[in-house]
Amino acid sequence: MSILAAHVDDLANLAARDLLRALMPRRGADFSSNDYLGLADSPRLRTAVAEALARGVSVGSGGSRLLRGNDPEHDALEAEAAAFFGCEATLWFSSGYAANAALLGTLPQRGDLVVHDALIHASAHEGMRLGRGEAVAAAHNNAGSFDDAITAWRTRGGTGRAWIAVESLYSMDGDRAPLAELASVAARHDAFLLIDEAHATGVFGPGGRGLAAAYEGRENVVTLRTCGKALGCEGALVCGPATVRDFLVNRGRGFIFSTAPSPLMASAVRGALRILADEPERRDRLHALVAYAEHRLTACGVAATGSQILPLVLGDDATTMRVAGAVQAAAYDVRGIRPPTVPVGAARLRISVTLNTDEAAIDGLARAIMEALA
Repeated sequence: MSILAAHVDDLANLAARDLLRALMPRRGADFSSNDYLGLADSPRLRTAVAEALARGVSVGSGGSRLLRGNDPEHDALEAEAAAFFGCEATLWFSSGYAANAALLGTLPQRGDLVVHDALIHASAHEGMRLGRGEAVAAAHNNAGSFDDAITAWRTRGGTGRAWIAVESLYSMDGDRAPLAELASVAARHDAFLLIDEAHATGVFGPGGRGLAAAYEGRENVVTLRTCGKALGCEGALVCGPATVRDFLVNRGRGFIFSTAPSPLMASAVRGALRILADEPERRDRLHALVAYAEHRLTACGVAATGSQILPLVLGDDATTMRVAGAVQAAAYDVRGIRPPTVPVGAARLRISVTLNTDEAAIDGLARAIMEALA
């Protein structure tokens, strides 16, 4: 028997249930990426990278940040990002997944409680799995459920610190967390509030500073701002008190034992932050496209979320993948999303509005969806 027999069997089981994943090339109009502001291939970002290369910025870091991998570009990015987002300090990670895993795997201590939204990202679950605190789920976007979970924990004798973990804008539903209510719950229980701003950074808030901008700088608030979505780059910035940064540098195994991200990419993120500050018309254009897309696509059953993420929930896995295939064949890149990424019975098309498309493409997408559903 092959040493890989168990893995072969697992893949065969996935295939039998039509759940086997495969990598697909980019094709058709972009309605699936997270490049919301169209920065990933923008001339200005290309110029920022070219200028960094010209002044001798390294492609690779050569080691972890605590060894020789700490580059002046890393320090410059973290300083500029702290000033831009209005927090005391930032720490840059190679990805949002790595940052979330490090945050929730490091900050909550033994005896603490992490109350997380039921729909929080897989990377947060990875961090909680690695961490030492107890973790419980709260009903999606229900501040009262978070309050009840902490109260019940205290009643049972919980004496540690409570942590509230949410996303400000959810990647599959496109809906927003009730941050004001959650901030009140956190204040009432002397809890920390961890806010993943992955899909809000660059798109919402003053200057593109996200939906949590009003809470940035508070001692009990830590935000995560990924750089691979609206910023068009890679990596993620943890924003919060300097003590949190120092604790992650000293105790965060995912930070300590990882080769530092590319200094060249740090230069690119700095360039993206400058674009956010200099070109508010990108956000204005995106919001106008979102409004147009909602107007055209709601007739197809697409949910109007007020955000750039517009789900068409079809429920059945097979139907979802059939419709996705038909839309892709019509040259519109929309992907079908199935469990476990979304709950069972909630398979959907995840339509992402970006500046890589326009009104004509949205019109075509609407026609393709209607034809596929007919």
